[in-house]
Amino acid sequence: MKKLLTIAVAGALVATVVGCSSAKTTPTPAPAASTGAAATPKADTGKKPTIGVAIYKFDDTFMSGVRAAIADAAKDKATVDIVDSQNSQPTQNDKVDLFITKKVNALAINAVDRTAAGVIIDKAKTANVPVVFLNREPLADDMKKWDKVYYVGAKAEQSGTMEGQLLVDYFKAHPEADKNKDGKIQYVMLKGEPGHQDAELRTKFSIQAITDAGMGVEKVAEDTAMWDRVKGQEKMAAFLASSESKIEAVIANNDDMALGAIEALKAKGYFKDNKFLPVVGVDATAPALQALTDGTLLGTVLNDAKNQGAATTNVATALANGQTPSKETTGYDVTDGKYVWISYKKITKANMNEAK
Repeated sequence: MKKLLTIAVAGALVATVVGCSSAKTTPTPAPAASTGAAATPKADTGKKPTIGVAIYKFDDTFMSGVRAAIADAAKDKATVDIVDSQNSQPTQNDKVDLFITKKVNALAINAVDRTAAGVIIDKAKTANVPVVFLNREPLADDMKKWDKVYYVGAKAEQSGTMEGQLLVDYFKAHPEADKNKDGKIQYVMLKGEPGHQDAELRTKFSIQAITDAGMGVEKVAEDTAMWDRVKGQEKMAAFLASSESKIEAVIANNDDMALGAIEALKAKGYFKDNKFLPVVGVDATAPALQALTDGTLLGTVLNDAKNQGAATTNVATALANGQTPSKETTGYDVTDGKYVWISYKKITKANMNEAK
């Protein structure tokens, strides 16, 4: 009788462990949930490793696509526990501590604050849990802290250059877009998070691409909308209230802000009766592709969520299995022993099916 009671209690404990998994976690067989595997198990254990994934915030449109891609790529190779850091670095640090306590085999971190990555790396190194950062690149010195730190993302300067090129192409094809005929593009800029490498580099290189093409450029206004659609609408409404007659183009560091700008422009009568203002963004999200179809968004730049998610999963899985990430072990080129770069692509209404 005692033996039967002991078995029943053990079974209940296993059920409790399995039942506590996150709603965002890919289901895994009950035995894998209680293995207590080491931080870097050997590839031949026959059990799927567990990867703890912390996203900076779940309601970011682009990162929603990335986390869906992570979950999809992990189906046959790893169990992923995906959590929301709620745009709080202290919250994310706590999530990392919890992952380490749970003995995950690798971490995948979309940092809230990329300058705080060093703290996470120190935690991971102490626990010998490999870590892959994605989309928000840590500082170079932090990346050098440990040989089990990797980064998956895209080069922000490339996306900025492509945004600028989209406007150059438009103004060359539509000289009437130069409303004051001064040979310059008068623009407003909607920036992402201050200090974020994507925001700074997209801003810089979008303008540089215009000047590199031999065209003049003049900034009418610039403000941060923090990657957010509602804030983008509010900032654009303010730009229009103060300087509408001067604005010839809108450059946004991402699609959500571009779509917010479009809503503000619609409220002022744009996109009907031949009243048009070119707006460009970055990410090629589903709502942005719809705006391309509607003719309200001039162009965007494909930030490949599917491959960023898949590469993150593959690199983290290789590390969890004790392998060195390479083309052979991940399917992606690894640059400088640390980086996996996913290329951007210009998207307009003409080639939007490539983004789909």
